[in-house]
Amino acid sequence: MPKKKPVVYPYIPNSVPETRSEMLAKVGVKGVEELYSPIPKNLRLKRPLKLPKPFLSEPELQRHVSGILKKNKSCEEFLSFLGAGCYQHYVPSVVDTIINRGEFLTAYYGSNYSDMGRFQVMFEYVSMLTDLVGMEVAGFPMFDGSSSGGTALRMCARITGRTEVLVPETVSPLRMKVIENYCRHSEVKAIRRVACRPDTGLIDLSDVKAKLTADTAGVYIENPSYLGMIETQGGEIADLAHANGSLFAVGVNPMSLGVLAPPGDYGADIVSGDTQPLGVHMNYGGGTCGFVAVRDVEEHIAELPPLLTSIADLEEGEGFGFNLFAWAERLSYAARENAKEYTGTSTVLWSTANAVYLALMGPRGMKEVGETILQKSHYAKKLLAGIPGVKTPFPSAHFNEFVVNFDDTGKTVSRINAALLKRKIFGGRDLSDEFPDLGQSALYCVSEVHTQKDLKRLARALKEVIA
Repeated sequence: MPKKKPVVYPYIPNSVPETRSEMLAKVGVKGVEELYSPIPKNLRLKRPLKLPKPFLSEPELQRHVSGILKKNKSCEEFLSFLGAGCYQHYVPSVVDTIINRGEFLTAYYGSNYSDMGRFQVMFEYVSMLTDLVGMEVAGFPMFDGSSSGGTALRMCARITGRTEVLVPETVSPLRMKVIENYCRHSEVKAIRRVACRPDTGLIDLSDVKAKLTADTAGVYIENPSYLGMIETQGGEIADLAHANGSLFAVGVNPMSLGVLAPPGDYGADIVSGDTQPLGVHMNYGGGTCGFVAVRDVEEHIAELPPLLTSIADLEEGEGFGFNLFAWAERLSYAARENAKEYTGTSTVLWSTANAVYLALMGPRGMKEVGETILQKSHYAKKLLAGIPGVKTPFPSAHFNEFVVNFDDTGKTVSRINAALLKRKIFGGRDLSDEFPDLGQSALYCVSEVHTQKDLKRLARALKEVIA
């Protein structure tokens, strides 16, 4: 029987048998399977990956990859009304120009010998961000809005010494999984869900009161909520939390803060969120950049997970400089597995995009784009509500997203979205599995990139689909 010839991919160095054997010998194992042994068998793939044969030339490989990528359908060729955490906004060309400069694009965390402008950009980023959310201190960017939300809740527990947190039932199920994962085996011993009123979608204050106990470390809300509603009771919730000795944490879409009051104005102790809307392309779901901001309270600042940047006066006549610092003994850098928090690869490139975007827009620009989004999303909601069989169940104010119900059409959201896709339209996010009590409902998102023509096109297509 002929010996099986090893597969060697010319662009993957560790596929060479000699190289692989040398690597395995260095770590003291006999084969790759030994490295995978800690993974439970029920979670492992039982067959080899279906990879094509090696491409011997770069043009062949490029043609193959291009063929795969052409299967993607982007928002450049399709009209999109998807949101739910990753948003389509206009990104000024200067943002891409600056973040693609070598000193920003190729640098890692960087040091003063390679990134002399990095600390100043980071200082400007946190300065504008904290001004936007109404807080005083923020650290280096984190992975995304979900991880920063989980971190905010853990901070509540560490600061108060309590073990329970309250979270609304309208938080995205995907975000809740991340929050639960962050809080598992941590200072947070219980996550209790707070009800929302079925008629408005807003948080039920009576349920908040009923669930606040001596063990409640913090109350977390999102504003706007995952279902799009603007939570108008932020001040009341803050008062309830503070009267109980608990902290108040708010997850926010920063794009909304050109027209909505910042969380700091209605009593937030910790603000978290994702800055993807601020000058970062969707990148097929990527481009996320989380943040956590707090008030100028040493006890709270000490629990921030990321590194911090500050400005310092130098000797007389030498101007000023920027400094990077952290309580290293509580981070993974120094404490390793005993650390309170993990800080690793940061999303600094996206925070640079955020800084450029915020500097370009300024307060007036943020107000104008926020007002534009409000007007267009409310126009779209009214337009869709006028279609026979279509309902918009929540009367509460919303920013860029709103729920649309199709129960009276007799068709499922998945069927409607499939028909829209044939018309080169991405319909709203299907909520029927995530929130079955809402029936056949979808979450539609509108931003400043949508024109009146786009919104009327959507309405016409929906009429055709449900007829």
